[in-house]
Order: sequence, then structure tokens, then C-alpha cells
Amino acid sequence: MTALETKPLSEIAAAQAKPLAGLVLAVRFYPDGTSEELNVDQPVSAAGGSLWLHFSLADTRACQFMSTMPELPEPARALLVSGDEHQQLHGTETCLYGVLADLVCGLDGATEEIGFLHFALTETLFVSSRRHQLNAIEATRRVLRRGVKVQTPSALLETITGQMIDALDHYAEGLAAQLDRAEERILADEVNVDRQVVGSVRRMTVRLHRQLVTLRSLIQRFEQDIEEEDANPAISLPTEKLGQRLDWLDTAIVELRDRSRLLQEEIMLKGSEQTNRSLHVLAIVTTVFLPATLVTGVFGMNVAGLPLTGDNSGFLWAIAVTVGASAFVYWLLRRLGTTRR
Repeated sequence: MTALETKPLSEIAAAQAKPLAGLVLAVRFYPDGTSEELNVDQPVSAAGGSLWLHFSLADTRACQFMSTMPELPEPARALLVSGDEHQQLHGTETCLYGVLADLVCGLDGATEEIGFLHFALTETLFVSSRRHQLNAIEATRRVLRRGVKVQTPSALLETITGQMIDALDHYAEGLAAQLDRAEERILADEVNVDRQVVGSVRRMTVRLHRQLVTLRSLIQRFEQDIEEEDANPAISLPTEKLGQRLDWLDTAIVELRDRSRLLQEEIMLKGSEQTNRSLHVLAIVTTVFLPATLVTGVFGMNVAGLPLTGDNSGFLWAIAVTVGASAFVYWLLRRLGTTRR
């Protein structure tokens, strides 16, 4: 890396003798792969191995600090503090940096909201930033606490990416369970199928598929660039392994997307059938009572010469004609098979 006039991170932290603003996670990695989570409320020193610094972009002081880190090239520093919300992956001889999509982490785990992780790494430093709490970061913190060894910053990026894929896989299983329940209700001809659930699953699968396709394309492009140039193995990525996992996951997401589309069509078809049955019953009722309406209309005319007006049993005769006409029409409809359709 080109020598810069600014001081390195270790000297800056020692000179400041105070915590780094906006730092939400700090981990030191030793040469044997073991890790130690540092207190973010204390000054951070890079001595003793590689370092992972994770910042919150909501803190403007953190953005100012990252934009002046001498260990990183200017494009990497700019990307760390930028508001870009599209995935990207760039690499130089000394640095690998980019933006990755991840699920936002809520109180109950991963949510359907998509957040973005900005990162940059060198041979001894991994710097990341985010606006929302991300699921992959919390999952990586948990696996490090369990003793998983990470020897290099590039291995840390592989771990974080793997946690992203695992989270998407687990989230896809939840979407599949929702579709299974909706499908069971549809096959049972239940009328209380929640269309919004199926629509939400389809919308989420479309969003996830879009992000997975973009990430797969970035990895393929990065893999081609590595083949064309002599890449630094210390900041490389296992592109083949990640590509295979992304292809498998994207296939599962696409299957869920297609299932949700078919279930939406099935729900619409069931709804149309229910509407047609209701209209059919309404048409039969209207047809049956049409003669009765005609008879009552005739006898309700205020004109002279109406039959049965002078007969004491005229009302009964009118009722008999009304009922008889409706019964005849109903018998005719049954004879034609209209009522059984």
C-alpha cells in the first residue's frame, strides 16, 4: 500500500486514548485463529494480530473516522461511509471491499427487511459498517464466542457470507412452511385462506432472488478477475464454494416463488368459483320468483276490470297462482338440470 502521511490505526488509538466513536463490535484475531471480543468502551489496539472493527453509520463521528483510515485505499473508505444500497464487490492488490445484502436482525431474529453491510479488508484489518442491525453480524459474533477459529480477514468475510446464506436458508424454510399451511387450506376448500400471506411470501422471494442473482453475478465477475490477475491469497475469496451455495439457495428461492405464484392463482380460481356459485344461486332464486313478481305486479295495478276483485276468495286464488307459477318454474329448472350445476 502507498505510504500515507496519516498515522496507522494503532498509533491513532494510542494517541487518542479513548474509545472509537460509533464502534459497536471489536474483535482481535490471533495467528492461531482464536479470537477475543474487545470492549468497545475502551481504546482499541491493533497489536497482537488482525482486527475486526464494526461501526454504525448512524454515528457521524464513525463516518469521519472511517473516511480517514490510512490502512484502506480511498475508494474503500468512500464505500464504507456511503449510502449505497446495491451490492458490489471490488478488489485491489492490497484490499477487498464492497457491499453485501443481509436480513435485518430484530428482537425475534431475522426479519423480512433487507439491510446492507459495507466492508473493507486488508491482510490484517477488517472494517465493516451498517445502518441497521444485521443478522449475519450477530450470527458471526455467536459462532466466534463458541470458539470457531478465523485466521485471516478474508476467512472472516467467508464466515460472515456463510452466515448470510444460512440465515436466508433458514428464512426460506419459514416461507416454505407458510406456503405449506396455505396449500393445505386450499386443498381442503377452506374459505379463510389469507391471501396476504401468500402475497407476502411471493414478494419476499422475488426480493431475495433479485439479491441472490446480483451477488452470484458479482462473485462470478470477481472470480474471472482473479483468474486474469495474480491475486493476493491473503485477501481472496472461495468463489467456487460460495457460488455453489448461492446457486442451490437461489434454486430453492425460485421454487418458493413459483409455488407462491401458483397458490395465488389457485386462490383466485377458488374465489372465482365461489363467486360463480353465489351468482348461480342468485340467478335461480331470481328466476323462481320472477313469475310471482309478475303476478303480484298484475294484481297490484290500479285499473278497473281486474279479475277476482269481487270474489271473497280472490286473495287466496292470487296466492295460489303465485305459488303455482314459482313451483312450475322451479320444477322446470330442475328438469333441465340447471339447479345442479
